[in-house]
Amino acid sequence: MSSVAVLTQESFNEHRSGLLPEQVKSPLAGPSRAEDEDSLPTYKDAFPPLPEKATSPDGVQEAGNAWASKLRPLKSSIITQVFHVPLEERKYKDMNQFGEGDQAKVCLDIMHKTGAHLELSMAKDQGLSIMVSGKHDAVMKARKEIVSRLQTQASATVAIPKEHHRYVIGKSGEKLQELELKTATKIQIPRPEDPSNHIKISGTKEGLEKAKHEILLISAEQDKRAVERVNIEKVYHPFITGAYNKLVGELMQETGARINVPPPSVNKMEIVITGEKEQVALAMAKIRKIYEEKANSYTVSSVSAPSWLHRFIIGKKGQNLAKITQQMPKVHIEFTEGEDKITLEGPTKDVQMVQGQIEAIVTDLASRMDYTEIIVDPKFHRHLIGKGGANINRIKEQHKVSVRIPHDNEKSNLIRIEGDPLGVQEAKKELLELASRMENERTKDMIIEQRFHRAIIGQKGEKIKEIRDKFPEVIINFPDPMQKSDIVQLRGPRTEVEKCTKFMQKIVAEMVENGYSVSVPIFKQFHKNIIGKGGANIKKIREETNTKIDLPAENSNSEMIVITGKKANCEAAKIRILAIQKELANITEVEVSIPSKLHNSLIGSKGRFVRSIMEECGGVHIHFPTEGSGIDAVTIRGPAEEVEKAKNQLLSLAEEKQTKSHTVELCAKPEYHKFLIGKGGGNIRKVRDSTGARIIFPTPQDKDQELITVMGTEEAVAEAQKVLEALIKSLDNVVEDGMTVDPKHHRFFVARRGQVLREIAEEYGGVIVSFPRTASQSDKVTLKGAKDCVVAAKKRMLELIEDLDAQVTMECVIPQKFHRSIMGPKGSRIQQITKDHNVQIKFPDREDLQASSTDASVQENGEANGEVKEPVDPSAPRKCDIIVLSGRKERCEAAVEALKALVPVTIEVEVPFELHRYIIGQKGSGIRKMMDEFEVNIQVPAPELQSDIISVTGLACLLDRAKEGLLERVKELQAEQEDRALRSFKLTITVDPKYHPKIIGRKGAIITQIRNEHEVNIQFPEKNDENQDQITITGYEQNAVAARDAIQAIVNELDEMISEDITLDSRVHARIIGARGKGIRKIMDEFKVDVRFPQSGASDPNLVTVTGRPEQVDEAIDHLLNLEEEYISDVVENEAKMAYMKPSGSSASSVEEPRGPSKGFVVREAPWTTGNEKAPDMSSSEEFPSFGTPVAAAKSSPWGPKRF
Repeated sequence: MSSVAVLTQESFNEHRSGLLPEQVKSPLAGPSRAEDEDSLPTYKDAFPPLPEKATSPDGVQEAGNAWASKLRPLKSSIITQVFHVPLEERKYKDMNQFGEGDQAKVCLDIMHKTGAHLELSMAKDQGLSIMVSGKHDAVMKARKEIVSRLQTQASATVAIPKEHHRYVIGKSGEKLQELELKTATKIQIPRPEDPSNHIKISGTKEGLEKAKHEILLISAEQDKRAVERVNIEKVYHPFITGAYNKLVGELMQETGARINVPPPSVNKMEIVITGEKEQVALAMAKIRKIYEEKANSYTVSSVSAPSWLHRFIIGKKGQNLAKITQQMPKVHIEFTEGEDKITLEGPTKDVQMVQGQIEAIVTDLASRMDYTEIIVDPKFHRHLIGKGGANINRIKEQHKVSVRIPHDNEKSNLIRIEGDPLGVQEAKKELLELASRMENERTKDMIIEQRFHRAIIGQKGEKIKEIRDKFPEVIINFPDPMQKSDIVQLRGPRTEVEKCTKFMQKIVAEMVENGYSVSVPIFKQFHKNIIGKGGANIKKIREETNTKIDLPAENSNSEMIVITGKKANCEAAKIRILAIQKELANITEVEVSIPSKLHNSLIGSKGRFVRSIMEECGGVHIHFPTEGSGIDAVTIRGPAEEVEKAKNQLLSLAEEKQTKSHTVELCAKPEYHKFLIGKGGGNIRKVRDSTGARIIFPTPQDKDQELITVMGTEEAVAEAQKVLEALIKSLDNVVEDGMTVDPKHHRFFVARRGQVLREIAEEYGGVIVSFPRTASQSDKVTLKGAKDCVVAAKKRMLELIEDLDAQVTMECVIPQKFHRSIMGPKGSRIQQITKDHNVQIKFPDREDLQASSTDASVQENGEANGEVKEPVDPSAPRKCDIIVLSGRKERCEAAVEALKALVPVTIEVEVPFELHRYIIGQKGSGIRKMMDEFEVNIQVPAPELQSDIISVTGLACLLDRAKEGLLERVKELQAEQEDRALRSFKLTITVDPKYHPKIIGRKGAIITQIRNEHEVNIQFPEKNDENQDQITITGYEQNAVAARDAIQAIVNELDEMISEDITLDSRVHARIIGARGKGIRKIMDEFKVDVRFPQSGASDPNLVTVTGRPEQVDEAIDHLLNLEEEYISDVVENEAKMAYMKPSGSSASSVEEPRGPSKGFVVREAPWTTGNEKAPDMSSSEEFPSFGTPVAAAKSSPWGPKRF
């Protein structure tokens, strides 16, 4: 088999990246040409010779030289392998069923599981040959399955040392899986707790031998390695590791052994050395040598010092310790937290001197310092500290002591006080008194509905923060939202908890009031009336009742209007909305609870039963819930009386359905139905009341117009049926009767195509009324029909005649200009009067003003069109002013009074001229609001008139209320003017401009708080103002003075502040600042200081400025220096790691160094340089032939003999 190696640019780069760093340097970097040539790779290194043919046991050709590691051979993704199973090892030996039976099923299953392709054939020796094709992993898996399922299994054991077992298993069992796959065996290794060292192998005979061999090889390889452990005191470990582990790295490189030194954080002395035996021995010797050298010249000593004195020994910012370490820099002083000793390490002489100095400091401190510890429940710790550390800082300053209160996560109840003995005792006494007082605190659980929790907390916790600021000693805990609990816990001093409880109860009560909601059903056609023109009505109701009113969308089928707010306000708004509907139509709504199982039977076939109730009860609307919803509530909406009637009928019908319902059907002529029902349902009600049965008449939509249904109990139905049949029979008995009607009234009955007669016929069983012809002048009228119907119709006609005889015509004179106002919108007012008083009202035609003026000029001469006319009486009313009323006299008189009451009246109200523009409002909004509210017209005089008189026009009954409202508005405006004058008080305060940013605060937080708290306006000077130190405060005088005092207090506090510069390594700045400044903000909030870092390009990038109160500045600086010490070690460690990292292919040096002219790829000891051979010609097709091109025979070349 021939092999071809192609050197591409990528393989060349890969090859070159494996060379030593000095081999890839630029030719220009070396000091001489000779060194450059020495650094060039040899021809054999760059182009190793191709391997001779060698076949591995698996039949896969492997390269045994450098090419195997440099160039990856190109392999097909599909491989084929043949496995042979001898006859004696075959599991299925039935010769008659080859290609069938269990053996074929197993092969198919293996193909399905692994995805490989299997072909079986029978050898001459009756052995089984299996050819497997597929991807490498699939073939290996198929091989394992073939061996385990088609070949008989054998087993063997191999014993190797127990400590070698883990090397057979490999990392995460990878080595064991690879071994099993490679040998097609199953290898069982005893568990770690099992003392046995025998490994069991099961599989084919050939696989057993392979697996056994591989396991023994692994064990033999581990036998060559050694492990040594040496115990060396921890203090000497740094001398072995060296700076940044440099020394230990050199030792490992020199000896070839691996040396594991425990890090400083691990308190172990054992150093572990692993590797070949010779390497381990050499490393051991070198380590012991270092230890012995250092042990003779190095001393470790300790000084007894109580742990609580350690920080005093160190001193503020490490000052005391710095003096010692400056004198003796070789001595390492170590303080261990919680231990009453100080460890000293270093040269013997220096350690003795330092030990004497520290012992002297300890003796001095112990003589003038004391400490004590008190036990206080951790729940009181935050109260002892106080808001912003106020309590504890006061105690520290007052008694000159240090108080250490454990952090919350420590869960410790021990508080330590250190300092002057007298101060310690006084501080202890005061802290115990505070703790004793706090033991009297109480915990109280408030029950607040969870729906209010979010509202109490507020957006981003703003509202609960206000409550906590108001009651700083009270801890308020809300339950987790997932718990769905209503219990809010309050904890703190008894009196404060009680005050906080009352305050929160008040808030909740307000929320309950404001969160009340009610739904008002309003007929859809009336929604536009409730909204009003331009939303005037709904806006007015919202403003006056202080509620939120939501109407359904126009395209929605919902009739519900939702009102939200305080309960009283919601009810008031509901009443006003219902009043609007009631004014337009007398509508009400009730809900009736009827078991849902009865709903279908009450509705009836195609809604017949419920429709009969709706029609019988004046067109009420009855709404049943959706079928299957399980809701029992049935809604009835309509006029109040009819709704009540429908409700009673529904309930009685439901009661009948629940007991025992019986139904009977009767037939009667359709014209009899109205007579049977009677006026207002009077006749049929009598039958229902007397029998208790329900009678349903057909609707116009029903096909059978004669069918009458009777429902109820069997006895009630039988009795109602008997009564109805008697009535129907009497109606079938037709009679004829007559009556006298004055001819002057005939026209009333027959007018409008006999409208009145048709109504009588429909109402009274189809009775026929015949009037004589007009020319006959007869007064005889004939009635024909059922006897009862004729009698009832005759009675009704006599009533109508009596009304006609008593009818009078009356005139009411009202100026034409008021007619439109009297009629009302769409004639609603006049229609109401007509209905209430049962009269007819006729308004005159409108008179043309131009025509009337022309008539007046003609009448002045007493002539018109040449005719002489009588002069008109000036006092006589004009025709266009006369309204004619017809009806009974007493009714007409009442209607005239009602009409006159609708005539608008004008009154004058005196309002100061300077208030007119405020009454009018922006774009007339104020005056429009008043006119809508009081239903009057308000006329404000033109500005040029300078008049104080405002005219109010409207109904007499409304004028008094309107006048009161106008005068009330005047009082409000005058009060506002006075208040505006008081609010305009101005005050100036002189403040150094450097303090202005501090007074303003972050994003204006501080100045906004002062503005809001004192309700004042605070104006800072503009950039170009002369007086840059003047701050102007505007508002009420007392508020302005209070705001000035608040600003002065801030200035006084700022005057007390100091600024101190410290040096912080700039490499740790970013870490201290934190993501988006979160870290530094936390420090500034904790210590109440301002920290400023240098800007980029500053002369000293390490200079950091801390501003605040002296003691807070000192604490903040200590904290920052501690953080620097903590973070700088990480920075140094990362830099050390970067130093050892291999530079990338595109290193900085390759970019920065200038490149000379490229010489291409140059090698030493090439074939063409050693003999007479010339360098290969890259343009020659013979030297570099293309694939598929015939090549002529040629002599041997430096590249070796041709292989293709």
